[in-house]
Amino acid sequence: MIRRALEWLFPRKCILCRDLLAKEETDLCRRCRTDQPEYHYGKKKVPHVADLTAVWRYEGQVRKSLHRYKFGSARHYAAAYGRLMAMRILRDLPEADIVTWVPVSRQRLRRRGFDQVELLAKAVSPELGISAEGLLEKIRNNRANSGLKTSAERRANVLGAYRAVRPELLRGKRVLLLDDIVTTGATASECARVLLTAGAEEVIFAAVAAASTTSSK
Repeated sequence: MIRRALEWLFPRKCILCRDLLAKEETDLCRRCRTDQPEYHYGKKKVPHVADLTAVWRYEGQVRKSLHRYKFGSARHYAAAYGRLMAMRILRDLPEADIVTWVPVSRQRLRRRGFDQVELLAKAVSPELGISAEGLLEKIRNNRANSGLKTSAERRANVLGAYRAVRPELLRGKRVLLLDDIVTTGATASECARVLLTAGAEEVIFAAVAAASTTSSK
């Protein structure tokens, strides 16, 4: 009775289009599960990243959903994103030893109240059966890469913005690095470089969504 009351008060909705879910549906409605633009761009080359994948292309309903997650009140989407990311990771990437994430700065954490990618990592980790650990720290509150036009500007913007912490957990490990969105790959590349310099054997990468122009955030 309590569960039925909660479902009546807070009906389950598709995380993309926000339509009500049928009883047998989870996270996504049937239409979004089949019609949303999946990430199908093959092996993208991002410096320092051995392999990468994403669930969707960063457009349309996917873009709106991620904006609600990051800037609205939909942080509960993390569990659904995590389940979907884990399925894609298991399909596309080699097995990792440890999960970590691209962290936000302390200033942004105070302003937003949560680190959206840390929530993703903590949702993905149990699905994969490996631990999620904070292995990176953002030490410079640089501009958001989304406001920069060229790949060169984005690479320069993130250079030196991160440092590795707890390197003893990194040595000789294949690290699965997570982010919510990847566009040019500048942020993923810089974080992977820092992890490799600190002793990681290899870095693989996954995101909720990837821009169709990804060539090398």
